[in-house]
Amino acid sequence: MNTTIRFPYLGLEFHPGQTFNLFGISVAYYGICIGLAMFTGAFIVYYIAHRTKQNVEDYLDFTILAIIFSIIGARLYYCIFNWELYADNPVKIITGIREGGLAIYGGIIAAVITLIVFCRIRRCSFWIMADTACAGLCLGQAVGRWGNFFNREAFGGYTDSIFAMQIPTAQAHGVTRELLLNARIYNGESYIQVHPTFLYESIWNIALFAIILFVIKHKKFRGQAFATYLFGYGLGRTWIELLRTDSLLIPGTTIPVSVIVSVAAMAFAAVYVCYRLFWDRNGLLPEDPKVPADGSRPSRRILRHKKDVTAGFSVIEEVVEEESDNKK
Repeated sequence: MNTTIRFPYLGLEFHPGQTFNLFGISVAYYGICIGLAMFTGAFIVYYIAHRTKQNVEDYLDFTILAIIFSIIGARLYYCIFNWELYADNPVKIITGIREGGLAIYGGIIAAVITLIVFCRIRRCSFWIMADTACAGLCLGQAVGRWGNFFNREAFGGYTDSIFAMQIPTAQAHGVTRELLLNARIYNGESYIQVHPTFLYESIWNIALFAIILFVIKHKKFRGQAFATYLFGYGLGRTWIELLRTDSLLIPGTTIPVSVIVSVAAMAFAAVYVCYRLFWDRNGLLPEDPKVPADGSRPSRRILRHKKDVTAGFSVIEEVVEEESDNKK
């Protein structure tokens, strides 16, 4: 099978397969990219947590839960908006995951919900953990997008720009009529010529990751880095989604679901930042635990920001306040 992928105007040519054999087992490069993305993201999160003097064990515990629920959320999100592919064979929702079909927004939504519940149980700050976690998430996305390169999917429409990518027509997923009409012949085989949107998003996320690191070092309120991620990723994803040919659509419309989610994320981020800058400048949230039925108040952890030049980040200072069990 011809595995050639070309960037003709950049003079680049690659021959990536989709799988390789390991001790007789077929391993998908897509899965390798996703696994590497998780490892990279987790490493960055632990590093930042350590440098900012947070409890790294909280992040270790959260990572296990986040990976499980994010994969489930990403798969369900993709399958719900591609239900016609699974209606006749729902089992394929599970068995077909090695072929691709994970929607990043589904994973992000699941991870955020998991973090909210986790922080409520552990009585720690959602905003501080979200600030730290979003850096790893952003870099992980930049790495994971290369799985689409190996799967020949998640590309854009026809382009004749310098970044144009050519894929064998027979291997591409999501080929449109326009792409077929503009197909090119190379070595006697038909190629479609497309926007490499996976590459655009990967580069965008690397740039956003650098911005998030800067914000973490100089942030003025809790949640600032997380808001930066939501707005920055939403902005880039809106642009990229409008280029793609395989967008998940709202049923009965031609509107990409990811565009709606991106706009909602950007709006939330903008409102939150304005609230912090112009209304609650102390950056404190009411995080007191609920008072038990007997009127006592348990111990609680308060996480405060403190500047530390040697650490290179806005470090977190943990203070434990003990409340009397008999206090009414």
